[in-house]
Amino acid sequence: MVEVTEALARNVGEVWGDDGRRWLGRLPAMVDAVAREWSLEIGPAYVLSFHWVARVRLADGSDAVVKLGLPHAPHLRREAATLECFDGHGAVRLLAHDPGLGALLLERAVPGSMARELVPRNDIEATDAAIGVLRRLHSAAWPADGLPELHTERQAFVDHLAAYPGDDPLPRDLVVAGLRTFDDLCASATRRVVLHGDLHHDNILRSDREGWLAIDPHGWVGDPGFEVGPLLYNPDPERHDDGLLALVPRRVEQLADGLGLPVDRVAAWGFAAAVLSEVWSAEDGGRAGHRPLCVARLLAPRLP
Repeated sequence: MVEVTEALARNVGEVWGDDGRRWLGRLPAMVDAVAREWSLEIGPAYVLSFHWVARVRLADGSDAVVKLGLPHAPHLRREAATLECFDGHGAVRLLAHDPGLGALLLERAVPGSMARELVPRNDIEATDAAIGVLRRLHSAAWPADGLPELHTERQAFVDHLAAYPGDDPLPRDLVVAGLRTFDDLCASATRRVVLHGDLHHDNILRSDREGWLAIDPHGWVGDPGFEVGPLLYNPDPERHDDGLLALVPRRVEQLADGLGLPVDRVAAWGFAAAVLSEVWSAEDGGRAGHRPLCVARLLAPRLP
């Protein structure tokens, strides 16, 4: 039986509307089709909120993970293209992809514990895990069929400013500063790499194969500094927001040192990426005032 959680049903309906609800209705049949196509024994599903993801066993007895989403949505196609670029270096391997079914067959990271479990005990070790993953990811070859350029995401800022002339749902001056900073950083990039795009403590899993591996890339090409954003506004599960904010200055210093970037550039990218995250949330109908907004306000005084 294919279980659909409340969170999955709600989020798919909110983001994709009637298309999403029809997809949920077809999900059991698509799981059956994928199981036949790739000779899978379907195991328990993970409790996730935007895609249906489950452990599976392959015909040779090895373990893997299957991930299904709306076939016409671009995220899974970009995830597949990005994982092909990474080719198992710093990320789980892509074993198969059926774009018609919106299905990915992925390497299973074993034991699979999240880097976020380290944060309450040793945040420095957790950040070091992310740095090690990013170094490997950013050595990836360029994609054969291309990925979107990071600078095209400036349009999200532009659209937000056109749609909201005032300070609701976000302070307008903060969005204006976010756009200016984003443009400046993209224009001054001295290196362009394949970006994960959403690397945070929940997307870094412990692996017997390579120490730590990334999952769920969003996929762009651009300045490597963009990656620091989610690592600065990712919440610590054992702390309140004030506790997370107390970690940000040290994380900025550690990320700059570990990635070989100027501290001021890491702080600026953290600010721009945090504002962009809030702009995306507003675009999707979410409420403002999330942790990224708090982080953006904390980093704003450090802008040139």
